[in-house]
Amino acid sequence: MGLFDFWRTAGAAPVRVEPVLEPPVQASVEPATYSALDPRILEISQALANTGSGAEVTASTAMRNTTVFRCVSLISYTMGMLPLHLHRGEDKSKAKDHPLYSLLLAQPNDWQSAFDFKALMQYRALVRGDAFALIVRSMGRVIRLIPLPPGMVTVKQNDDFTVEYRYQPPKGAQRVFKASEILHLRGLSEDGLRGLSLVKQAAEAIGLAMQAEKAAGRLFAQGMIVGGALKHPQKLSTEAYNRLKASMDARRGADGAHKDLILEEGMEWQSFTSTSKDSQHLEMRSMQIEEIARVFGVPRPLLGVDDTSWGSGIDVLGQFFVRYGLAPWFTAWEQAIRRSVLTGNEKLDYYAKFNDGALLRGSMKDQAEFYKAALGSGGHHPWMAVPEIRDLMDLENIDLATLPPAPGQAQPGQTQETANEPSQAS
Repeated sequence: MGLFDFWRTAGAAPVRVEPVLEPPVQASVEPATYSALDPRILEISQALANTGSGAEVTASTAMRNTTVFRCVSLISYTMGMLPLHLHRGEDKSKAKDHPLYSLLLAQPNDWQSAFDFKALMQYRALVRGDAFALIVRSMGRVIRLIPLPPGMVTVKQNDDFTVEYRYQPPKGAQRVFKASEILHLRGLSEDGLRGLSLVKQAAEAIGLAMQAEKAAGRLFAQGMIVGGALKHPQKLSTEAYNRLKASMDARRGADGAHKDLILEEGMEWQSFTSTSKDSQHLEMRSMQIEEIARVFGVPRPLLGVDDTSWGSGIDVLGQFFVRYGLAPWFTAWEQAIRRSVLTGNEKLDYYAKFNDGALLRGSMKDQAEFYKAALGSGGHHPWMAVPEIRDLMDLENIDLATLPPAPGQAQPGQTQETANEPSQAS
């Protein structure tokens, strides 16, 4: 018998000790957190305006309006497609040996063309009010222009009136740049530091247009659109009603359009016409297009909504748009480049210039008359040479001696008197 068997009661079943189970540990559930740079948070925090019409106008919702999209894309695409050259101040020649020349004309960074870069910067300046690009230099020479999201850049003016740009990247600590390190494109400004968003300035007009478009969508989704009604002097019999309903169902859709309808028991067809309320709705939507276009400086015909046939006058309208809608942005770009990208004596020796000649040209006939006068035709004193005209027309440089002489112009080895003599028929 073992030592512990002595304590056991005879015939008693062994006692089973159940393990004590601890209650499961509840994992602490932390509330979901979001980064301030999350696109959803940025969209909410950067809501441009809550309008009186009840529509919340943000950059993304505003761009879903066709008028806003057309205005922004028209200006951005135009600025992107125009060549931006760097010139020398002395003789106004193109500074092709300067590193900034190829960045502005061809490729500002590794992933964007010049068109992509200029269109993006212009889009942000219109919609957000500001566009920023980091100026990357190596050994004092600019080698890249990198666009920065405007929602991640803040502008601060210090007590000594110097300006610094604070950029918070998606990862890492905040970085501070001097004004000479940031290309800042802005339009009209209240404080001289941040530009005014044209979308924000037109928020009420955009919001009203959005609500009107939404109301029209609800009409098609939930409303009843009836072209007419059948009038009956009394109650229609069940048999006639079933035949009429089957007949009308067979005529629904495009395949049944304009088929004749057989009326029974003295029924008459009454057509419905548009009401004054419908006309007011259409007028309001048209007026909102004009209100939005006015803020962006885009003429109505360029939005495809003008009923007037401009004909040859469309050239004049295009020149009007360039002079008064785009020219301020030309100047904003050119002077921003001079302010931040060019350094020291470069600001006196070089300047950036958009080539808007292609947009301002008239018809081929008008151009021919202008160039004839520039070369001295009609007794005018010439102020241009043939190479200059060929350069404006984007034609290659050639040896002018290979060109056929003009009528009455002396050929090589021929005097002017001989050239003016009429040719003798053989």
